[in-house]
Amino acid sequence: MTEPTLADILAAACAISGIAARTPLVPSPFLTRLAGHDFLLKLENTQPIGAFKLRGAVNAVFA
Repeated sequence: MTEPTLADILAAACAISGIAARTPLVPSPFLTRLAGHDFLLKLENTQPIGAFKLRGAVNAVFA
């Protein structure tokens, strides 16, 4: 598998715009203490449908 190019990333972002909601980055004090540096969680489960696989599924359909 090859690394995605910038064009691939921009195409994926365009495909999901209007479908996937922006989800929050939430600090994790526990993981920050454990890791010794800031640790943020990207809460994809806060999508309106409650699933984290929405982005991948949409991009797979449009690929």
